[in-house]
Amino acid sequence: MTTPPRTPDRAPRSTAPADGGSGPLPLTAYTVDGGPDLPLVPAPVHREWIAATDEGFARRCLPLMMANQSEWWILNNSTFTVDWEGNRHAPALRVRYADEHARRAAFSNFGHGVLTFHLPYLFRTPPGWNLLVRGPANLPKDGITALSGLIETDWTSAFFTMNWQVTRPHHPIEFRAGEPVCALVPQRRDELTRFRPETTPLAGSPEEAGYRAFSASRDRFSEERLVPGTRAHQQQFQRHYLRGENHDGERFPEHRRKVDLQPFTDRALHAEEKE
Repeated sequence: MTTPPRTPDRAPRSTAPADGGSGPLPLTAYTVDGGPDLPLVPAPVHREWIAATDEGFARRCLPLMMANQSEWWILNNSTFTVDWEGNRHAPALRVRYADEHARRAAFSNFGHGVLTFHLPYLFRTPPGWNLLVRGPANLPKDGITALSGLIETDWTSAFFTMNWQVTRPHHPIEFRAGEPVCALVPQRRDELTRFRPETTPLAGSPEEAGYRAFSASRDRFSEERLVPGTRAHQQQFQRHYLRGENHDGERFPEHRRKVDLQPFTDRALHAEEKE
C-alpha cells in the first residue's frame, strides 16, 4: 500500500484524537466509480451454525452474540469458486465466477494461496481512529481463513484490500453472493498501549470471594441440572451474566445485551430527500 504525495492545496490532516464522549462519530465510505457493488451493512446477530446447535444452546452465550453484532460487514456481490493448486505462484489460485459478466472483486494478486478482494471504497474515520479490517466474527469457513489488517484511515488516501489465505489445496471453496467477505471495526489509535497488563495470584485478592462463590454456584447448578424437577433442570443454564448481575444479585446498569450499529446511509440520496 502506498500513499500519494501531499498536494500543496491540501491542508495537513489533523490526527488528534476525536472527542472521547458519547456523541455520534462519523464513519465515511467514499464509493469509487466503476467498482463492484459490495454492500455495507451492520453485522446481524444470526449465524446459521449457532442456530443449528442442539436446542440452539450457542445462542445462550451472550459474549458470542455480542461479538456477532460488533462490526460492519462488506458483502460479496456475485457467487464464485476459488481453488488453489498449493504452490506460491499467483496463477495457482483460480477464481471462477458463476456469472462471467459479473464485476469481479476477487483476484489472485500475491500468490501463496492468498485470495484478494478489491474494495470499492476509501474509508475515513475521525481523527485518532484506525479501522480494524478482518473476517466476520464467529463465521468460520472451511478451507480458508481471513487475514486481518489495521489501517490509519483518519489520514491515508491509499486504498486497501481484504485478503483470505487458503488453507486446503485442491479443495474448491465457494463464496456466495451476499456472503460477508470483510468486517470493519473502528479502533482508537494507541488505546491498547495504555493498558499495563500483569498477572497476580487470585488467592488473597479482592476478587477471590466472588470467584469462589461463582465457582461453587456453577458446580451446584451443573449437578442439579441433571436432576428432573429441580429449578436448574428447568432452566438448563445460569442466567446471571445474561441479566447483568453477579451470583449474589449485584446488578450492573451499563450491562448490554444488544449492539445497535447504525447502517451506512447514502449521503447524496439523503440530500435529495431533504430538497
